[in-house]
Amino acid sequence: MKIASKALAVAAFAALAACNSNPAAENVENAAENAAESIENQADALEESADNAVGATADALENQADTLHNQADAVEDAGEAKADAIEANSH
Repeated sequence: MKIASKALAVAAFAALAACNSNPAAENVENAAENAAESIENQADALEESADNAVGATADALENQADTLHNQADAVEDAGEAKADAIEANSH
């Protein structure tokens, strides 16, 4: 559910950004989104493993998944910032 809503938001943002952006900025942003999606998939796999684990193992897996979700957000934010910088320098 979380991934679907995030993917929808990213798609909407990408469609809006594509209206007036340069290809280099789009490439940077797409690469960041792809990397973030890969990290999110890893986090989801850890969460599934945590669902099947118990006690401290489950807690550790959930913590690792949370860390990966945060990392994915950071990668996406960094990609957007870099794309914004490219856009700003291209005008």
